[in-house]
Amino acid sequence: MNYLENENLKLVAQSAREFAEQYIRPNIMEWDEAQTFPVECFKELGKMGFMGIVVPEEYGGSGLSYDEYVTIVDEISQVDPSIGLSVAAHNSLCTNHILAFGNEEQKQRWLPKLATAEWIGAWGLTEHNTGSDAGGMSTTAVKDGDEWVINGAKNFITHAISGDVAVVMTRTGEKGAKNNATAFVIEKGTPGFTSGKKENKLGMRASETAELIFDNVRVSDANRLGEVGEGFKQALKILDGGRISIAALSLGIAKGAYKAALKYAQERHQFGQAIANFQAVNFKLAEMATEIEASELLIRKASYLKNNHLPMATEGAMAKYYASEACVKIANDAVQVFGGYGYTKDFPVEKFYRDSKLCTIGEGTTEIQKLVIGRNILKD
Repeated sequence: MNYLENENLKLVAQSAREFAEQYIRPNIMEWDEAQTFPVECFKELGKMGFMGIVVPEEYGGSGLSYDEYVTIVDEISQVDPSIGLSVAAHNSLCTNHILAFGNEEQKQRWLPKLATAEWIGAWGLTEHNTGSDAGGMSTTAVKDGDEWVINGAKNFITHAISGDVAVVMTRTGEKGAKNNATAFVIEKGTPGFTSGKKENKLGMRASETAELIFDNVRVSDANRLGEVGEGFKQALKILDGGRISIAALSLGIAKGAYKAALKYAQERHQFGQAIANFQAVNFKLAEMATEIEASELLIRKASYLKNNHLPMATEGAMAKYYASEACVKIANDAVQVFGGYGYTKDFPVEKFYRDSKLCTIGEGTTEIQKLVIGRNILKD
């Protein structure tokens, strides 16, 4: 687990850092203000191998581990968390679900396009009336011969409009029943499959979030991932890895806000000295640095377990819970260090502040992470 001395990680970090500086930094506020989802940027990310990070090379991916994945999401999110979020959603949700639960034919069919960003991926679980209570979903799939007919809607879906393919959880049994969900892959252009309202969000505004709508959508049984009734179990396993993704995103936000605050505190002078020398500011910076270090260690442990196919539900939840809450606090403190300037869009910390809050909500709220951790420690 001594990731600090891993030369490969340093090279990957450098590549991600250089990409972010060249393709992302010049456009941050333009994309944010216009709520532009920069599809061409993701095509370039695909050329770098950053859209199929853990996908084996035989399916067109980079064949890297979760260590490199965490590093890439971290580095990109230090520059623009919106882009980091979309990289994470594409890799860990849609693409990873097909990789984990698809058969060979399905992997050959969809992964090469996803891993190269020829196609952008979406993943649908959340609905208007079911957030954490996903077992009560209303989107249904009914068998009709060799096809399934899907009706319903999903909301808060990343890439719902621009995505070329979506992995969607549907209810194939009674509400509240065990094993009542099944996952399907649905391609854009399938009759009845459309996108709806795009959300006008507080932060992460360059990462597209909208509805997916299903009106008598017919898909072949060949589009079903795994067995009938296994969808919710699959989703929970995907979310285990997704927690590492949001933790890595949180880490990047925290580092970006901290670096900006540290630089500003050393440059800003009051009463004849840099404000970094004042204990009130210096203590804030000390707390930020410590919380970032603690977050990274939790994330790297969860990543190590994931790479080695060891149980990591508790560790992933701990990493997501701690890192997401820490990034909100660090972004808030960074705004405070900047003072009045921190409240303006001329400086980067206001955006980190707006973007940070999503991390305590997406892919399982802080309260759900505590629930997972609490249940699991009682089992030990």
